[in-house]
Amino acid sequence: MGSGKFDSNTYRAYASSTVGKSTDQVFTQRHLHKDLDPKGVKVRESRDSTDNPKSTPIIVALDVTGSMGMLADAIAREGLGTLFNSILDRKPVTDPHVMFMAIGDARSDEYPLQVSQFEADNRIVQQLSQIYLEGNGGGNDSESYNFPWYFAGFRTVHDSFEKRGKRGYLFTVGDECAPDNLTCDQIEQFTGVRPEEEMTTKEMLEIAERFYDVYHIIIAQGSFASRSLPRVQSTWRELLGQHAITLTDYKKLAETIVSTIEVAEGNTPEAAMGAWADPNTAKIVYEATKHLTAGKGNPKLLGT
Repeated sequence: MGSGKFDSNTYRAYASSTVGKSTDQVFTQRHLHKDLDPKGVKVRESRDSTDNPKSTPIIVALDVTGSMGMLADAIAREGLGTLFNSILDRKPVTDPHVMFMAIGDARSDEYPLQVSQFEADNRIVQQLSQIYLEGNGGGNDSESYNFPWYFAGFRTVHDSFEKRGKRGYLFTVGDECAPDNLTCDQIEQFTGVRPEEEMTTKEMLEIAERFYDVYHIIIAQGSFASRSLPRVQSTWRELLGQHAITLTDYKKLAETIVSTIEVAEGNTPEAAMGAWADPNTAKIVYEATKHLTAGKGNPKLLGT
C-alpha cells in the first residue's frame, strides 16, 4: 500500500463532521472490523509509488483499554491532520505512510490487536474510525504493548528498509507499565499463526528494532499513570532507555510524534520545539522530548 497523497481539505471536512459527536458516535464499531483483523494477514506492506517514491513507514499503536479510548478520539478529530501536514511541510522524513494499531490485553480482551494498512492518503481516516474501542484491559498493571512489536517485526515489510536500508518509526502509546511476555498460545489465538518458539518481550522488541525505531509514549493523564507515574516510567526506561517518552497532555500526541521524528533525524529538541507556533504546545512537546539526543543513537546506552 502507499499510493495517493493526504488531502487537508478532505480531512478538515471529516473533522468538522465529528463536532458535537461523542466518542461512541465517532467510533461506531461494536466488534472487530474485518479489515483490521490480524488473523489471516500474511503481511502489511509500505511500498514506494509514483506518488510517494521514497516512502517512510510510521506505525502508531494506541492503547484502547479503559479511558485510553481518548487517544484514538483525539487523533481522529485533530491529530491526524497535524501528523500528516507537519511531516509533509517540514520533511523530517519523506513520503509518510501511516499505519494505526489498537492495543488491548491478550490475557483478557477479545481483540487485543487491530491493524490497519499503511496509507499515504485519506484512506487512513476511514481505517482509524473503524477501530473497535473495546475499553477493557486486564487490571494487571500493563497491556499488550509488545503485540505491535511482534506484528511489525514479523508481518510488515517496507521499501524504506529493503531499498534504502532505513528503518521506519513505531510508536506505542498508553498509560501502564511495560508489558509481560506474550505466550505462543496468545499469539496464535489472535494472529492465527503459532510461533515456532516462545519469545520474551525483549526479544520481540529486538526483532521490531531491526526495521523500526521503537518508542513508547507514556500518557501521564491516564488513570494508571496518574497514580503510579514513577513506576511506569521506570519499567519503560529499563526497556527502552531514552526512547521512553512521558507526555503530560494527550491532545499533543501528534505534535510529540512529529518532534520525536525530527530529533531522530538530526534536529535538536529546542529546534523542534520552535517549529510549533503555539507557546503552550511548544512547551509541552519540549518537556516530552528534551531528553532525546539528536540523531539515531543507541537507546539502550543513552538512558534518561
